[in-house]
Amino acid sequence: MIRLVTTDLSEATEGREAGDALVTFVACAHAMLDPGTPEDRLRRLEPRLLAQLPTLRALGVFELFDIKDPALAAMLADENLNM
Repeated sequence: MIRLVTTDLSEATEGREAGDALVTFVACAHAMLDPGTPEDRLRRLEPRLLAQLPTLRALGVFELFDIKDPALAAMLADENLNM
């Protein structure tokens, strides 16, 4: 079982990739949705955000949560078509 949060420190590394993927995705998405984010930073963030998709899909994140921002949702839908 993959855990995003654990209280058992003996298993602190188990599921870490899942937690890291979720944190990275959310941080990149927030920055990409910020109108003040410079274009050059947006170009660096997009591949990092997209790289998290396989892990997040495997966790079923997108079966539980919807992306509300139309531009971000369209980018993810386009990425799904290109898989």
